[in-house]
Amino acid sequence: MEININCDLGEKSKFHSIENDPKLLNIVNSANVACGYHAGDKPTMEMVIEISKKNGVSIGAHPSFNDPENFGRKRINLNSLEIKKLIFEQYEILQEIAQRYNENVTHIKPHGALNNMACEDLELATTLAASINELNKDIIYLVPTGSKMEIAAKKFDMKIACEIFADRNYEDDGNLVSRKKAKALITDPEQAKKHVLSMVKNQALNCLSGKQIPCEIDSICIHGDNDSSLSTAKSIKDNLVNNGLILRPLNKLNKFN
Repeated sequence: MEININCDLGEKSKFHSIENDPKLLNIVNSANVACGYHAGDKPTMEMVIEISKKNGVSIGAHPSFNDPENFGRKRINLNSLEIKKLIFEQYEILQEIAQRYNENVTHIKPHGALNNMACEDLELATTLAASINELNKDIIYLVPTGSKMEIAAKKFDMKIACEIFADRNYEDDGNLVSRKKAKALITDPEQAKKHVLSMVKNQALNCLSGKQIPCEIDSICIHGDNDSSLSTAKSIKDNLVNNGLILRPLNKLNKFN
């Protein structure tokens, strides 16, 4: 069985240091790179792409609302043309840099509030899917498993990779527990690795209540902006490999080849 580990990287900002990014790029298979709208800048993007290329890590755009003051975590209501513009601009920023290194952006994963809102709102999810499909029909769309984003993407027959979150807890409806709640984050690497292995083996979400929701799982997300992200990533990778899982970049998964 194959699986992917992805991580949100290049998120240089007043909220987050990128000091662990080079080490995380030795562990993960795919990088979701901040494109400057919620965090990051061109030198940071260049650094992540350069190391990703050296390590065989696939490169993805991590577009968000243009909201660096809130790290892209504030909900903003935009019309469909504004959403499309956000996606196109951020993809093009990263793709231009990637091509200078003879690389390509091979997946897209929305960030923060944009992602959370689209998980709940089918209209927004459809706008995102339509925009990404128009942008590049060959690009892999990385979406939270079981979400409205997955449902919308399937209408466009897109290349879809479904992800779970290693360091987050789930509500009974399959959505993430809000960061405003006490048990939103899983910060113990031991707990995270058990959480992940159980979900991957069972192809089901583990909800905080104990409920399990059957789902497709292609990828595991580790947030690069958590204090324990490095130790969590190491623990999860080692545990998956020890349990017979084959780790691959998103664009090398058999389902896309």
